[in-house]
Amino acid sequence: MYRKILVPVRLASEVEPLIHFAASLLEADGEIRLLHVIPTTTMPEVAREWRSSVNIVVPAHETGASLDVRVDPEVKASTDVSGEILESAETVGVEAIIMTLRGDRRSRNPFVGHTASGVLHHAPCDVLILNRLALAGEKVARILLPTFRPAAPPKSVRIAEEISVRSGGVPVITIQMGARTGDGRSSETHEETSARGVPRLHKQIQFPESAMGRRRRLPDMILQAAQRERFGLLLVGGEEEGADGPLLTRRFLEELFRAAPCPVVALRG
Repeated sequence: MYRKILVPVRLASEVEPLIHFAASLLEADGEIRLLHVIPTTTMPEVAREWRSSVNIVVPAHETGASLDVRVDPEVKASTDVSGEILESAETVGVEAIIMTLRGDRRSRNPFVGHTASGVLHHAPCDVLILNRLALAGEKVARILLPTFRPAAPPKSVRIAEEISVRSGGVPVITIQMGARTGDGRSSETHEETSARGVPRLHKQIQFPESAMGRRRRLPDMILQAAQRERFGLLLVGGEEEGADGPLLTRRFLEELFRAAPCPVVALRG
């Protein structure tokens, strides 16, 4: 699906699972650029961190070799972590950035305080942010696509199908959430098989109209919908909610990731 993917990592423990996930969305002749940014330019901290970066570079090469995927690791030093990631993405010409949610939410400057916020809203390419359960690498039973629109975003559908194909053809369930007009029960609209042979189910879940207008309730509503389908890999797309702005805000992701008992992938594409 992607020819070039940038994978920013902070910890050595993130290297292998993030490369595995990125490889599942990589075209056959694609490459993964792994980037570790040392968040300081002060000596001797840089020298110390540079020496320890071998714990990131070596696993990157080893994981790439085991998957037969080209992985090019790079280490840089900068106090502007988000800016360094964005510059690297533009310079290399990547099509997607895959990373975890991290940063200091107390800072008012997204480029200094919250790496994911700066990347989400300024990246020139697709951005996928994974929670810790999505890094576990366990086999998923189903992929859930919640949406507040009549249909899920096409890019979310494409990524869901790609993951499904590489996971043995697990079903993709689109959950269309809207204001309650009847008894509020979940109803299956129809079932189909995609051109790639992926089973797809389309369902509807209704909520009170008062809840639909509260942005702070959206993470809870998405998780309620996912619970009715016995959870799975939850793929949340970057839908625009009218005048209220983008769905994928820092607060939304933090609340969703904190409460989700399942793997979550947030996509801004």
